[in-house]
Amino acid sequence: MMRPGARQYVVNRPLYSEDSFADEHEKVCRRRKTMLDHIKLYFTCDAKRAKNAALSLLPVIGWMRIYRVKEWLLPDVVSGISTGLVAVLQGMAYCLLASLPPWYGLFSAFFPVIIYFFMGTSRHISVGPFSVLCLMIGSVVTRIIPDEGPPVNITGLEGLSIDDQRVLVASSLSFLVGIMQLGMGLLQVGFVVMYLSDTLVSGFTTAAAIHILVSQLKFVLGLQVPGFSGPLSLIYTLEVIFNKITSTNLCDLVISLVIMVIVFIVKEVNDRFKSKLPVPIPIEVIMTVIACGLSYGFDFENKFGIDIVGHIPQGYESPVAPNLQIFQETAMDAFPMAIVGFAVAFSVAKVYSVKHDYTVDGNQELIAFGVSNMFGATFKSFVASTALSRSAVQESTGGKTQVAGLLSAIIVMIVTLAIGFLLAPLPKSVLGAVVIANLKGMLMQFTDIPYLWRRDKPDCVVWLCTCTASILLGLDLGLAVGLGVELISVVLRVQFPRCSLLANIKGTDIYKDRKDYLSIYEPEGVKIFRIPSPIFFANIDFFRNKLVESLGFNPLQILKKRNTALRRIKKLLKNGDLQWTSMGFLNTTCGPIEDSEDKDNMEELDQPIDFKDLPARIDWNRDLPANIFVPRVDVHSLILDFAAVSFLDISALKGLKTMLKELIRIDIEVYIVACDPYILEKLHDCCFFDDEVQPSMFFLTLHDAMLNVMEKHYDLTEKKSDHGKVKQTHPLEFDTINVSINGSDKTIILLMFLQIITTVTVYNNSLQIRDKDVCDHLFQLLFS
Repeated sequence: MMRPGARQYVVNRPLYSEDSFADEHEKVCRRRKTMLDHIKLYFTCDAKRAKNAALSLLPVIGWMRIYRVKEWLLPDVVSGISTGLVAVLQGMAYCLLASLPPWYGLFSAFFPVIIYFFMGTSRHISVGPFSVLCLMIGSVVTRIIPDEGPPVNITGLEGLSIDDQRVLVASSLSFLVGIMQLGMGLLQVGFVVMYLSDTLVSGFTTAAAIHILVSQLKFVLGLQVPGFSGPLSLIYTLEVIFNKITSTNLCDLVISLVIMVIVFIVKEVNDRFKSKLPVPIPIEVIMTVIACGLSYGFDFENKFGIDIVGHIPQGYESPVAPNLQIFQETAMDAFPMAIVGFAVAFSVAKVYSVKHDYTVDGNQELIAFGVSNMFGATFKSFVASTALSRSAVQESTGGKTQVAGLLSAIIVMIVTLAIGFLLAPLPKSVLGAVVIANLKGMLMQFTDIPYLWRRDKPDCVVWLCTCTASILLGLDLGLAVGLGVELISVVLRVQFPRCSLLANIKGTDIYKDRKDYLSIYEPEGVKIFRIPSPIFFANIDFFRNKLVESLGFNPLQILKKRNTALRRIKKLLKNGDLQWTSMGFLNTTCGPIEDSEDKDNMEELDQPIDFKDLPARIDWNRDLPANIFVPRVDVHSLILDFAAVSFLDISALKGLKTMLKELIRIDIEVYIVACDPYILEKLHDCCFFDDEVQPSMFFLTLHDAMLNVMEKHYDLTEKKSDHGKVKQTHPLEFDTINVSINGSDKTIILLMFLQIITTVTVYNNSLQIRDKDVCDHLFQLLFS
């Protein structure tokens, strides 16, 4: 309850173990669905499920029913026109990255958009070419159809021009990417994108931006540079560019620099005054129109030798079937494209869905992009995803739904069917400059490095490894390396967690790391060990080592030493070298006892200590007779905090049980607290408990276990135990006698005196000096 006027709470309840809580509070019996139940439910069909399936596969039905024509139509029209103009330009520019004729980019900005309008769940992303994917397509295209040398021997490429061959490769690859995305969507594995962290995607896209920048230098400088693919392709490209730098076309360079500077400046103005501008200034479109006019008016192609877009065919080409042999050649390249394309689009879609308060379905997005890419590939388009800048234009200009996307596709269609010829004199250097100008956002991600290094060094390592590998090895291998490093970092964090010893914050039921606070209370002989991660086969040994380090001793070694000592004591008792008295063990031999060790049955030393042949239990924290030494254990209770343990595997169960038995066998009481109910249920199902490891060691909370320990060991926890020192003796070394001498106990003293007399006889009637002193002392005690 809350105390009035104070931010405090007072709880008065019994002390609960898991067993006592279960006895007092009845639990609801729930039937969990089996795998068979899930399969039956999945294949069950009724009217409601059919309706939900139709709405799921065609989300357009859902949002079109609530479409507000008066409020949303005009913003969608404005957004669609603005986005369509940008899509035309980016489609042609990104086509250069794919090593394809520019007008094929218009196909990729049209066909996939139509399908996504019906099947996509995001209302704001602009579907179409994406620079990173275009670059990955270009590396595959130039590998199969190189600029110099014969192409890969593939049936179906005979008699085609180099451009037609590359288009067939790109479209077949895109169809395969669509198949993979559709398959993952149908199998409901949209969660795979969760393995691509923001850090990994940031490093990957930054490396992709560098690849894109280098690939566009040949257009900016007006150089003829062959395409390279595979590891170190970036280095080879730069080498050729530097070798040919003296052949730079100055007109191309000047045009590119002017356009890049103007685009950069206007984009900054758009960002700075975006709240005041009704729509962002479409500077790329404006500069493209101006460049086209200047190129046509001054005949740049003939006067300055500038490479232009050239003839753009009007209309669309007939659909083609994909080449199955190309599937075999590009299967390993298609999978990372499918993942990257979906990951980027889904990330952007999530941002806008949160901003505008609606949900996106990852699995349906996979299906939508899969069908979009398959449909577009039949009409010779290439892989579609979304471009961040184009989606930003669609959203910032007031787009409310994918009606804006549909209108942008109509704008692209108008250009393709009617006015595409106006873009024929456009210099390719302008397209290259536009591509580079749009890389600012991705290149600025380099500023993330200092932030990541200060906040999370493992994440910074993932970023650096992903970026470096993607730059040097290529985007496909770089993504694989980055994913591997990311998974390794996660495994290492779980395999080597930060275990700690906890202590009670005085006056509370709160327990924190004992190293972090000053006002703490630590009962004597009690250790609280916190495990901050799941326990499984990879970290069970680390967990054990950390526990041993925190305890200050190895329980297995202590157990073996105690069993060894017990064997020796039993042997001495059997041989008559030791005698048990009411005051402890008494040596009865006449000479020194040899320090011998029984080498037989050493493998049984880890078994429970057996006191059945002894007259009493041995206190292992006292001195032992006959020069027997066993390390003392100052811990009587160990509490394991399982609050952060989410699962245990079979290897962890075996290792945990072995460790608990070792602790219990050396008289340490073990308590496990805050254990997840499903873990506790698994322990019962796996026959974890036996005569030694019992369910009674499990407590609801850490404080419950601590109160239980303090109740059982009140004297030991409140003050240090003052153990009386029990000495042991050798016949000629009475300073180690294991019986406390009491002046009133005349019988014991007399026995000791007779023992010395016997020793005198055995050793030729000669006494050592210190034995003589002891003898004199016994005389004084005996006759005092």
